[in-house]
Amino acid sequence: MALTDTGIRAAKATDKARKLADEKGLYLLIQPTGAKLWRFDYRFADKRKTLAIGTFPDTSLRLARDKRDEARKQIAQGIDPCDQRKQAKQERRGAQANTFEVVARDWMRNKGAEWTPTYAGKTKSALERHAFPAIGGRPIAELAAPELLAMLRAIEKRGTVDMAHRVQQHCGAIFRYAVSDGKAMSDPTPSLRGALSTVKQEHYAALTDPAEYAQLLRDIDDYRGEVTTKAAMQLLALTFQRTKEVRFAEWSQFDVDAALWRIPAEVMKMREAHIVPLSKQAIAVLDGLRPLTGKGRLVFPSTTNRDRSISENTVTYALARMGYKGRMTGHGFRSAASTMLNEQGFRHDVIERQLAHNERNAVRDAYNRAQYLPERRTMMQQWADYLDKVKAGAEVIALRGNAA
Repeated sequence: MALTDTGIRAAKATDKARKLADEKGLYLLIQPTGAKLWRFDYRFADKRKTLAIGTFPDTSLRLARDKRDEARKQIAQGIDPCDQRKQAKQERRGAQANTFEVVARDWMRNKGAEWTPTYAGKTKSALERHAFPAIGGRPIAELAAPELLAMLRAIEKRGTVDMAHRVQQHCGAIFRYAVSDGKAMSDPTPSLRGALSTVKQEHYAALTDPAEYAQLLRDIDDYRGEVTTKAAMQLLALTFQRTKEVRFAEWSQFDVDAALWRIPAEVMKMREAHIVPLSKQAIAVLDGLRPLTGKGRLVFPSTTNRDRSISENTVTYALARMGYKGRMTGHGFRSAASTMLNEQGFRHDVIERQLAHNERNAVRDAYNRAQYLPERRTMMQQWADYLDKVKAGAEVIALRGNAA
């Protein structure tokens, strides 16, 4: 006889556990403590098994029957309900163990060896401040695009559009890492393209007019501040490398006899070693600085700590004191050289290689570091000679572009 809600509520516990049968293998097990437990007996692979369905009254009679019917469907399909439940429980445990934060920190540990300490610190800070509080505790396999977008929009609303884009990029890398490790099925970030506001590009201030640039060079030669700062600006103008590469330059990187500056991969933005041909003028700058800092490791050490380089703002502040605030930056030496050399007929590929813009294109190998080296030697010496002429007041004319 089938059970009823009234009969179940009226059923009393005894000193021994007893069963109240319903139908199709479902029954209510009443414990001596008064607990009323739903159970379903079935056979699978010639074995008798029992599936726990829930407790009454949390699981009503109707819900218990629905669960029994679902279990019977699984049996008909050759699925063992008990095994299915164990598997689901393991998957839930795995999902809880593989939260976004857990996977993200594992990603940072594995990929961090390829990053500079500065980049690693910024990445960790961005995720800890913006991503982890919102989605860190969520199983990464369950995260979908709408939830990610909500998190990114919250960052955007705080007025940090650039940070929102950065966090989106980090999330994409984390999801791809999770997919490769079997902890997620897909990366939802590609579907978010175009969803965030566009980042306003901030162009570095740079003087690209030859006459104005000539005046800047004269002002640098007349600079009355620290000798190392003056030399750093001169080397930036002559080599147009990034300020970071100049700041962290070490004497061991310079081969004066070969007239080459070999910048190691860990200093470069794209993590690829780079070779810079040195003009006679660049070597003269180094020779003038050697008596002051040549006994140490760094070419441009801080005045307060010889084991630390000059700060990232040293050149910017010096240019501002010289009257170039808002008109020229340390990065501006690269823009100025690129603009003028392109205008004067030098091959674009040669200029880009000298700027170290193409470390990560299709051809990446040891050859790439020395690519176009003879042409770059010619170009760098012609560039230095050109700067001397315009600085001395010669008529500003185009270079011959022998490297073309």
